[in-house]
Amino acid sequence: MKILVSGASVAGPSVALWLGRAGHDVTVVEIAPALRQGGYAVDFRGDVFTTVLDRMRVLDDLRALQTGGNAMRFVDESGRKLMRLPAEFAGGELEVLRADLSRVLYEHSRAQAAYRFGDSIAWLREHPGGVEVRFESGVEETYDLVIGADGMHSVVRRLAWPADQVVERHLEYYVAGWEVPNTLGISGDTLMYNVPGKLASVGADRRDPALAQTLFVFKSPRLQYNRRDLDEQKAILQEQFGGLGWHVPELLEALPAATELYFDSISRVRVERWSTERIVLLGDAGYGATFGALGTGTAVVGAYVLAGELAQARGDFRTAFARYEATLRKAVSTTQDGSRAGSFLAPATRFGIAARNRILDIPFFLNQMLKMAQNMSELIELPAYSIDTASGQQGELVEE
Repeated sequence: MKILVSGASVAGPSVALWLGRAGHDVTVVEIAPALRQGGYAVDFRGDVFTTVLDRMRVLDDLRALQTGGNAMRFVDESGRKLMRLPAEFAGGELEVLRADLSRVLYEHSRAQAAYRFGDSIAWLREHPGGVEVRFESGVEETYDLVIGADGMHSVVRRLAWPADQVVERHLEYYVAGWEVPNTLGISGDTLMYNVPGKLASVGADRRDPALAQTLFVFKSPRLQYNRRDLDEQKAILQEQFGGLGWHVPELLEALPAATELYFDSISRVRVERWSTERIVLLGDAGYGATFGALGTGTAVVGAYVLAGELAQARGDFRTAFARYEATLRKAVSTTQDGSRAGSFLAPATRFGIAARNRILDIPFFLNQMLKMAQNMSELIELPAYSIDTASGQQGELVEE
């Protein structure tokens, strides 16, 4: 089949790899002019996720790039340690930078799919014979299937799903991160500083000790801003964190020069049904939570299940879409419900900050949280498909 995939972050290249191996004619369209370089580290916990990465033949590449995770040391304004979480708490069994993960998936999938950067879907219409698509560039094509793997703010979902079938819930927090010069000499533990409703954090860049990566979280009602306007997002961060102590002034000082900024609400999306007739959602576009809900691993597993069910159904995409959703919906709903990253990292009150630090300083409670994360990753019963051993055809690269 001729298949269009929207989005080239994680879910898109993952499903493109599998579909290409199965012999489909796959195009991946990505609005950014090139692979995105920003973003925080992501981790994979449990056999389900690592098994899929192994079947994709990317596990060894990712292990060579793993950061190992950093211990998280919560400090007061003077730098005194309040509580420390071990590296395995944040890093899981395999932690890599999101940019490195995206690049590896792209490199492994580009032989089986055509990539079209710097373009996006402007309009689409499905009919019994296919899906007509018009791109922002003006190009028009017809595809057998369209896969929306374009994240929480999915263009495909917005164009193809009625608003009353989509619930996007803002979880009252925002998260941001950018690269800074490591003028503070940070090494070892990632340093985390709280005031009520806010977190400022900085950790050394494992690839280059001259650089460091920040993570800022703040509690806020939904904000209105232009997602493509970095200056506006930077102004929001300056307003939210201006006047704070610790190393916050130095970290904010590097913000105006940042060319890559990750900035988003911590939200989750639920869609009444993951597919229409010939259009299906994958990863955060259909069942995502921005931060802290195993979303990256779930997107990789979802890509495997979607492509596997399409192969098993031998062209009966309606059956494939139904089985894909039936296999994953219960598990991803549970992991979404576990998304409490904002309130964990930036409790709204001084009492909440002190309570978190006190509880997690007790080994028993820390171990229980680690077990909970592991158990959530085992909710998916992983099928085996013929695509595990399939090999695809050579594709082409289209950069515009």
